[in-house]
Amino acid sequence: MDFQALKTVLLVRDLGSIAGAARALDLDASNVSRTVAAIERELGQRLFQRSTRRLSLTEEGERYLRRVAPLLEEIDAANEEVTSSGDRPKGTLRMTASVAFVLEGIVPVLPKFHERYPDISVELFPSDSNLDLLAEGLDLAIRLAAAPKGDLISTKLLQTVYRVVASPEYLETEGHPGGPEDLTGRNCLCFALPDFRNSWRFRRGDEQPFDIDVTGRTTISSALALREAARLGMGPALLADWLIGNDLKSGRLVDLFPDHACAPANFETAAWILYPSRTYLPQKVRVMIDFLKEELGRR
Repeated sequence: MDFQALKTVLLVRDLGSIAGAARALDLDASNVSRTVAAIERELGQRLFQRSTRRLSLTEEGERYLRRVAPLLEEIDAANEEVTSSGDRPKGTLRMTASVAFVLEGIVPVLPKFHERYPDISVELFPSDSNLDLLAEGLDLAIRLAAAPKGDLISTKLLQTVYRVVASPEYLETEGHPGGPEDLTGRNCLCFALPDFRNSWRFRRGDEQPFDIDVTGRTTISSALALREAARLGMGPALLADWLIGNDLKSGRLVDLFPDHACAPANFETAAWILYPSRTYLPQKVRVMIDFLKEELGRR
């Protein structure tokens, strides 16, 4: 049986449609449909129930593909182990992260990565939307969340610490808030995400955390634009440490509450590396994960 054909069938299962698999593989939907039909003829069983609106696994299809998937991953792993034995990691690595994280976290360390692994090409897809790794043919993603959800495999890259910051010009004009409670009624800069928009969470030492309602005339969906608005003195903003580290060092932004921990809604927010496969991790992906942990962990 054709291994590539089986991989195509697995992609149809994972994406839930023949059209989605065809887009991911850059093939005509008719080609993918014929591949699925050929596998079904060879097995003498229908793997999918088809209707005009949806496609779902049959009981036989679910049982068969559940057993086939790890076998194909083992074959891929064995092939790479043999073909790359003694070789440097190589290939094209496709990865995605938020626009801000790509700019502030990944791009600055890429020259060192290319110096260490000259045979790996990197394709970056900055996006503030969560791209579908399987549908887009991506090897890994970096997501900022309290805990990743879904079927992807995850490993923590770094813990995210948030700070409430403002520019020296803003503080000169509006005065320094005495504590987080003084943010109430101020014209704060709000991030256009549910956990960031209406309240910020604070905790001092071992005390109980508390929430402060925030409002403002400006709400922005880009972390980079939000940082720039804070730099321009438009108001206090809640921003991640990896985004404002240089601004705090240079004095361009001021940490308003250094004795408080701050968070949008959850103090356990982190940057997570996500990838699709549980058992087979290509060498190019493995070295990128190790490299990012090493470099960003140090920073």
